[in-house]
Amino acid sequence: MSSTKYQDFRTRVLHEGQSPADWQGSTLPPIHQSAANRHPTAENLSDTFGGKTGDHIYMRLTNPTNKVLEQKLASLEGGAGAVVTSSGMAAITNACLALLRAGDEFVTGNSLFMSSYVLFATIFKKYDITARLVESTDLAALEGAITDKTRFVYLETIGNPKMDVPDLAGAAAIAHRHGLPLLVDSTLATPYLCRPIELGADVVIHSTTKYFSGHGDATGGVVIDSGKFDWQGGRFPDLQPFIDRKGPLAYLDKVWREHHINFGTTQAPLHSYLTMLGLDTMALRMERHLANAQRVAEFLTDRPEVKWLRYPGLATSPSHATAISQFGDRGCGGVLSFGLANQEECFKFINSLQMIYNLANLGDCKSLVIHPYSSQYLAFPEETRQMLSITPDMVRLSVGIEAVADICADLGQALDSI
Repeated sequence: MSSTKYQDFRTRVLHEGQSPADWQGSTLPPIHQSAANRHPTAENLSDTFGGKTGDHIYMRLTNPTNKVLEQKLASLEGGAGAVVTSSGMAAITNACLALLRAGDEFVTGNSLFMSSYVLFATIFKKYDITARLVESTDLAALEGAITDKTRFVYLETIGNPKMDVPDLAGAAAIAHRHGLPLLVDSTLATPYLCRPIELGADVVIHSTTKYFSGHGDATGGVVIDSGKFDWQGGRFPDLQPFIDRKGPLAYLDKVWREHHINFGTTQAPLHSYLTMLGLDTMALRMERHLANAQRVAEFLTDRPEVKWLRYPGLATSPSHATAISQFGDRGCGGVLSFGLANQEECFKFINSLQMIYNLANLGDCKSLVIHPYSSQYLAFPEETRQMLSITPDMVRLSVGIEAVADICADLGQALDSI
């Protein structure tokens, strides 16, 4: 297995974790589509269950194809280890529950993906776990929400669909001052744009369904452990058995051993393979996504039909300075949201699009659009939708890698129709 010796992401995303000599010369690992693995002796299987070997036992536990993807993704984020899961939500659930018990709290930004909000505010509540929501970019509010019951701080690198960018280094400093880890969902940024561990984050989460795959052909998620947080602190006595077993990777061992294998959140090996196919073109795709999104945002600001626009790459964005500080000159994300006059105009606009797809996904090679208020957030109370900045006049656009002139032309003719 290759070691990390290339500094540039564009090279590392292609070559990290490669081991053609072990794959009979293939440049991609084989798809190990087997529910269980044969062991030569009873002693060997016993030793493997006891953690004395790295052999595989059963697909729900580990799989050779998945293992390669875990090594690649951990390296790309600068982490010490990773566990891939069946979806991004599986990764979020496992990452959080590994730190939570009944009666616990955690602090989270209020700029959250729809299912993350439901998990935090509704499902966890049933198990006596409290999510204390604060404005994602307000560090003072974040610190003020921390109590003796708090177990971690949670943020999204780029809020979906609010498009705000929190100060990750500042949030990490606050969390660590209180003996807490910072968990970051970095799906919209990807390690091409931002590596939260370098800014102080302790755990990074992704829906690999999005930009890692890039083609809308595989679902998956990943939990990546920095291996740097000191779990010996007084807030985490339940991690001691895992510290004794895995040391710096105690948290990841708890994610895997206590939640992943018992909740059955295994990623299908075929989906790991498809994700690795996507990784080969990820750097090129991200360059185009980011450049296109910036130009589309600038195009939409000149359209009179567009009443407001949220994109951190614009100087008018409240998050612009933070985005430039954290992302550098590579770009500010591939997703933006904008407002038309009302829901009726949003529907007419979407129905008039000829090239851009109307569907509930993002991060695909193709440009995608959705009206969140009437779809993903349809069942939400109005008060909650307003709190999450989900309004009837909002359209979310995931900018693809098509020729930007064609994207703008499709957007323009659809805007003309209203």
